[in-house]
This record gives sequence, structure tokens and C-alpha cells, in this order.
Amino acid sequence: MLLPTPAPGPDAARAWVRDHLADLSCDDPVPSPSVRGGQQAADAALAALDVTGYAARRNEVLPVGRRGATRLSPYIRHGLIDLPTAWAAVATAPSRDRTKFRDELAWQEYARHLYARLGGRTASTLRSVPPGVPRPWEHPWPATMRCVTACVAELETDGWLVNQTRMWLASQWTVRAGAEWTAGEDRFFTHLLDGSRAANRLGWQWAVGAGTGRPYGFSRWQVRKRAPQLCRDCALSAACPIEDRPPDAPARDRPEPEPLLRADPDPGSTGGPPEPARRAQPDSVWLTAESLGDADPALAAHPELPAVFVFDEPLLARLQLSGKRLVFLAETLADLGTRREVAVHRGAVAAELRGRAPAVTHAPVPGFRRHAARVTPAEVHPWPWLWRPHAGPVSSYSAWRKWLGAKQC
Repeated sequence: MLLPTPAPGPDAARAWVRDHLADLSCDDPVPSPSVRGGQQAADAALAALDVTGYAARRNEVLPVGRRGATRLSPYIRHGLIDLPTAWAAVATAPSRDRTKFRDELAWQEYARHLYARLGGRTASTLRSVPPGVPRPWEHPWPATMRCVTACVAELETDGWLVNQTRMWLASQWTVRAGAEWTAGEDRFFTHLLDGSRAANRLGWQWAVGAGTGRPYGFSRWQVRKRAPQLCRDCALSAACPIEDRPPDAPARDRPEPEPLLRADPDPGSTGGPPEPARRAQPDSVWLTAESLGDADPALAAHPELPAVFVFDEPLLARLQLSGKRLVFLAETLADLGTRREVAVHRGAVAAELRGRAPAVTHAPVPGFRRHAARVTPAEVHPWPWLWRPHAGPVSSYSAWRKWLGAKQC
């Protein structure tokens, strides 16, 4: 179904989503109050980027003015800023802050390498680490804990969280309450503007200690250090249920690791084409949710062609994402539409692209491979990796970096 192209601005994007996509969201579609969609918003955020003090303040929570996080992640997740561009943007920053910021970009790259290689099998590599002593939690995120409710409110209102509070919520859900990690990860994915199965899932893996056996132990001292007013305002301040560190997880048998964690027999396929691969003359540019920026390689190679984006109706009907995620996408498409022709569709991707011969940028996600097999693009452009995927281990970030460093020497 061909839809009208959204008009620019958050109010217009909200009205557009309510008119055309409301049944595909889990809540009333409204824009995030703190993050705008679109290339112009991404460019402004990048131009204002100053990572001075980032290493010391990245994990600060409250007051908000103390936070050192950059809020670039929604733009990075949707390709409005690619990782090589973000990497280059801090070339003159103070050494410690530059190193820490680039370490976080490398973590994002690792998440994409892992997901590109394993796809949905990344879920089977995660095992929630059970608490040593059962606790009577009425809900994995109790409404009586101010440190939890404040973070959940920010998640569901803004669609964005600092890394520290993501770890708090993930640890509370799994390590403290012993709940199944997949339901918690789905809650994050529903609301986060930067939600991706690659980075989101890997963050939960780290928090629950899968692979390392060392879960992140959420406790009161972390809240007092990063957001002391949450403790002062909490009804449980005199009887805090997380006063002490959680007990160590009991020893448990680990399943045989997924073989692809150790080696990739075909890193070329994992990484996609290293240069543009043309099958026919393209007549349009197919945009994916991973690559919506003006610098998308396929888009940049064909400035004269119309861009086409499909809201994947079967997928979105199943996911029921928060409306603010759909509004962010609508804002982004509206912004792009001020510079070139944009056709927006709703339906099954292959059916909506039938009859077209699109150019597209390879995306390192399983859904792209499935759709591309049915669409048969006329031209596929390389994904803008920081480093192309290698054949070595991705069982941990350190193992991945070690192999990467060895291959670069």
C-alpha cells in the first residue's frame, strides 16, 4: 500500500503515524520529548558533539546535567550517522575520552558482527544467571522501588536510557528477580529508539553474565553513587531490598557453545559485498531501517532516483513497537523527503517492491537477507563497517578484538 509521504515536524509525524500505522503500535503514537528523528537532527547532534569528560561522566544518571552520554545512539542505529563517521568526529578529543568513546563504538561494531554471523541464534547463546536465593518480587521491575520506576518511566517516555540505567534494569529483571531475560529484552526493544536485536541483546548478555558467569550485580551503592536523589525520594529508603550485593550465582552446567562463536566459515557472506555489486540498472533506492541517512551508500550513489521505504506490516504487527519509534522513523522519512523523492509503503516488503529494480545497501541483519532473496535487488552496496567481519572468534568482545588486532598487524 502506497502511503502519502509524511510532512516535516514532530506534530505532523505524530498525526501521520496515528492515521496510517496506529494499529501497529502498542501505545498512542507520540514523539519522544528528547530525541528528534531525521538527518538534520542527526547532523546537529554530531556538530555539537563534545566528548570532553565522557570517560568520567558517561555513566552518570542524575542530575541530568551531569550526564556525559552523547545520545547519538538512535542516529547510529538507523544509519543517520555511521560508525566510521562517529569514530572520525572525535579525532581531536582528549585522549582518555576519545579512547572511551571509540571503545563504545567498537562495542557496537562487535554487536553487529555477532548478530550478522549468528542471527537469531544469538538468543540461544544467552542463559539467564539465576539468583542464589529466591526473592519474593511481585514484578521484575517493582513499582515500589524509586530507582526502578524512574528508569522505566524514562524508557517508556523518552525511548532512551543511559548505559548505567540499562544495566540496572537488566540486572534487576534477571539477577535479582530471576525472570526470563527475553521478556525484559523485548520491553527494551519495544521502547528504545536505538533498539536493535544486535546491541540490545548483547547488552542483556553482558548484564546476566552469559558466557562469563559474572553477572552485573545491581545494588544500592550504585544508585547512591550515580543518582542519590532516587534513594532519598524512595519509600523503601529505610528498608531497601537491594541494600546488599546479590549473592553469587550457583555453578551450573553450560551448554555446548554454538560453533559459529568460534569461527566463521564464510566471513565474506557475513560482511556483505566489499564493493557495489550490480545485476541490472536500478530504478529506485530501497531504504532499510538500518540505513536511512543521506550518506547511505546506495542513496548517495543514485541522487536522481526515488527512495522507497516499506513499513514491514507483518513484522510490525507482531512486534507492536511503541509509537514513538514509528514517529522517529516518520520524522526521518519526512526530513529526507525535503531533499529528494521518497515513496513510503506499508505491507509485506517483497510485495511492495514488486516490479521495481532497486539499489540497496547491505544490512547486517537476518531480515535483510530474507527480504533481499525475494526482492533480488538490481544493485547491492557495501555496509559501512569500521572493520569487516573476520573468520575468528566472536565468543566475547575481548576475543573478537584480539583476533581483529592480530589481523590488522
